[in-house]
Amino acid sequence: MNFRIIAYIVGWVCNFQAMFMVLPCITALIYQEHEFFAFLISMIVCLIVGLPLTIRKPKNKVFYTKDGCVAVALSWFALCISGAVPFVLSGAIPHPIDAFFETVSGFTTTGSSILTDVEVLPHCILIWRSFTHWIGGMGVLVFLLSLLPLAGGYHMNLMKAESPGPSVSKLVPKVQQTAKILYTIYIGMTLFQIILLLIGRIPLFDTLCISFGTAGTGGFGIVNDSMGSYSTYCQVVTTIFMILFGVNFSAYYLLLTKKFVQAFKFEEVRYYFGIILAAILVIGLNTAHLFRNLGEAFQQAAFQVGSIITTTGFSSTDFSQWPSLSKTILVLLMFVGACAGSTGGGIKVSRILILCKAAKKEFQLYLHPNAVKKIKMDEKTIGHDIIRSTNIYLSVYLLILAASVLIISLDNFDLITNFTAVTATLNNIGPGLEIVGPMGNFSSFSYLSKCVLIFDMLAGRLEIFPLMLLFFKGTWKKF
Repeated sequence: MNFRIIAYIVGWVCNFQAMFMVLPCITALIYQEHEFFAFLISMIVCLIVGLPLTIRKPKNKVFYTKDGCVAVALSWFALCISGAVPFVLSGAIPHPIDAFFETVSGFTTTGSSILTDVEVLPHCILIWRSFTHWIGGMGVLVFLLSLLPLAGGYHMNLMKAESPGPSVSKLVPKVQQTAKILYTIYIGMTLFQIILLLIGRIPLFDTLCISFGTAGTGGFGIVNDSMGSYSTYCQVVTTIFMILFGVNFSAYYLLLTKKFVQAFKFEEVRYYFGIILAAILVIGLNTAHLFRNLGEAFQQAAFQVGSIITTTGFSSTDFSQWPSLSKTILVLLMFVGACAGSTGGGIKVSRILILCKAAKKEFQLYLHPNAVKKIKMDEKTIGHDIIRSTNIYLSVYLLILAASVLIISLDNFDLITNFTAVTATLNNIGPGLEIVGPMGNFSSFSYLSKCVLIFDMLAGRLEIFPLMLLFFKGTWKKF
């Protein structure tokens, strides 16, 4: 284990965190809010920790996959702990575990909240909550790679550990250039949404918070009804961008480089849009009697389907009051999630496709034992290592899900609340059903349950393996 380079990376994350807090500081000055000092103190603390760790570059630049996983996991802990400090110092969320829950929910783009009334919070706290979504959406280590060259050719081990999906590939030969391309697309799409919302006469502050939450597929609202009180125009724009941010960013790169045929052959993306359209159609027809007309039913269905499958977590209506069929479809979409290589969470459409293709292959082998069958996606053969990692991921995922539901059941809430609370946090979605529904929150859970759900949020965002490696003794051995 190369502890020096891990400390170097964590130090840079702390430095960047101080830079990120400039936005809420400016907001506090604009609105003349005394919470400015909470952020200022937090920035100073981040720099006190970060600067000594980054003054000198490590001599040993050997950086393996194990080091990448540990660096990513520890960086996210540093990011979330330092991000929780302003909540505690300002008194917005005085208890450290509650503050940590809210911050982890923000950076992991989950959107689950322990707050019962967000409208009483100062503007700087609200924009910080939403900005954590944007920071965590593409990944802070990806952002670091785009600005900070790490000599030695080991950049890919960081990107693999943080980027979602069964496999991660470079868009161009150099990893740093790949990171820059990803963030250029990310920033460009965010700015485009901001412009469209401003055209719809949405206030600038609201526009920024909504766009940060949409881009990061997070879902923290700045009003108590999430997106319910905003105009239909705002909801439609947000629906479109939620779905777009759930697309594999490699498809956007292919479009930008005018490789249109390759982009439209992206199998995962085609199935992603197919699932969305089918879900909207069924839910729209199933809930038509709850709305004034069929058009409104489909618009609300599209918003909620887009919000859930991309794991954004915004809500425009109380879907916990919808018919059982519609609620069941939404719960299933929680597990499916968005595309790999997007800002969305969940198991990912690509993993679902791999599992289905692997199952089909097994059935065919039962019929034709001597046949040689290969699993392909986008006309490329999927390696056994990817199939194996997908199977292991699903196995560990189900174990974490079962164990988490068992532990939080000690709080004696109903099964639907417990199951959807774990599902919503492990898949980085936000709202569940019943007590943790779109009009509810997670404040009723005990601190033990909140710690379990914090673990679930981090495990979901980091794709389980980087976080789990921290608990293995062999991880901490030196070379």
